[in-house]
Amino acid sequence: MRILLTGATGYVGGVLLKELESRGHAVRCLARRPGKLDGLTGPSTEVVAGDAADPEVLARACDGVDVAYWLVHSMESGVDFERSDRLAAERFAAAARAAGVRRIIYLGGLGAEDDRLSAHLRSRHEVGAILRASGLDVVEFRASIVIGAGSFSFDLVRTLVERLPVMICPAWLATPTQPIAIADVVAYLAAAIDLPSAGPRIFEIGGPDRVSYGAIMQEYARQRGLWRLMIPVPVLTPRLSSLWLKLVTPKYSKVGRKLIDGLKNPTVVTSDAAIHDFAIRPRSLSAAVHEAMLQEDTAFAGKRWADLTDLEDLPHRYGGKAEGTRLVDHRHAVVAVSPDRAFAAIERIGGANGWYACDWLWQLRGWMDRMIGGPGMARGRRDPERLEAGETLDCWQVDVCDRPRRLRLAAEMKMPGRGWLEFEVVPRDGDVTIHQTAIFDPRGVGGLAYWYAIWPLHELVFRLMLAGIARSAVRGHPHSTSAGR
Repeated sequence: MRILLTGATGYVGGVLLKELESRGHAVRCLARRPGKLDGLTGPSTEVVAGDAADPEVLARACDGVDVAYWLVHSMESGVDFERSDRLAAERFAAAARAAGVRRIIYLGGLGAEDDRLSAHLRSRHEVGAILRASGLDVVEFRASIVIGAGSFSFDLVRTLVERLPVMICPAWLATPTQPIAIADVVAYLAAAIDLPSAGPRIFEIGGPDRVSYGAIMQEYARQRGLWRLMIPVPVLTPRLSSLWLKLVTPKYSKVGRKLIDGLKNPTVVTSDAAIHDFAIRPRSLSAAVHEAMLQEDTAFAGKRWADLTDLEDLPHRYGGKAEGTRLVDHRHAVVAVSPDRAFAAIERIGGANGWYACDWLWQLRGWMDRMIGGPGMARGRRDPERLEAGETLDCWQVDVCDRPRRLRLAAEMKMPGRGWLEFEVVPRDGDVTIHQTAIFDPRGVGGLAYWYAIWPLHELVFRLMLAGIARSAVRGHPHSTSAGR
């Protein structure tokens, strides 16, 4: 069975792609920017480059396809996103019908069919109607806020909670909604392939909890260990709220008004058809938020900072670089030694060997940590030369020790957030590049204040530490070392 997946570079589409591949389906992805899928597709997945609104591209993409997913929307493209979505859906439906596609699966939005719908939800419903009018077997799912690491709506909730200890809450934060975990959304979308044919159908899907948007924020705050005061006021209209959102979270300014305008509409499940036709039982809000936070940790633990960094043009800014919820301070040094020798120098860090620079500052930090109940620097290390995953190293725990490539330490000292210190050794034209990356996941405003307050010390300590590691690696070696950010 050949499956066409549009929107594979989006959040839901990207997660669905992995699920379809894991089930052994032959997938064809249609992407306007196919480079965004580099390294993300399996060997049996085909990528077709082109615009999803181009009839010729759509005809080529639909050729030989049994099931097609339509996960395209234009909310971020400009003012007239409704017209863009309408035109693309009409062309897609025509191409699918001409190619003999057996089924179209579409993900839209929950919301009652009336004239009070926001432009965003109205457009989502209109696209579903256009697809159903094609005469094909269309399975339309309607969902509210999707909870997952990378979800736009969830990212907005998280950003507001992290940055605002006190929130002036407009009326729309009390609007009822029925959030659903990304894993459950993808389970429904994948299961729809094998659903018996019965003509066009609409399934409303959501988790078991009917809550307000404010309650979602409070649940996230609870799991992050944050206290948040939410003060409801009736005067913040969607327009004023979007201006406030633009001020607090500038990255959402482009779609803020469109998104907030949709939050005034209740988005709850009113039909139990999905429960009857699918064996899927969605997880609770609490479980969904917990899984989203674990997904973020897993994604960051697997990142290779050396792969993401342009060594010729590294940004140098106060506080480092923001990567999602984390703050990152990255540096590198090019060393004319073997990878084994470079890693050996890294692996000797800490304990009686010291931290290569400013040991008195490390001891002072350890003393302060012990004063507030932390482990301090007194634990030392088991072996002066070798480290193993799971063991302690002064105020750290060894997360990963992959010789001679990667050492990752997790901070166990008391601080308002979580921290890691990571080293990577990358061979490069006879030399190696040692990458040193400090990563901090701040907990609320206090965590942000902590990071930026100690930044000058980071500039000193981490810069000298990397230089010390490089000197240790080349000690007695005739070649020189060059260090940089």
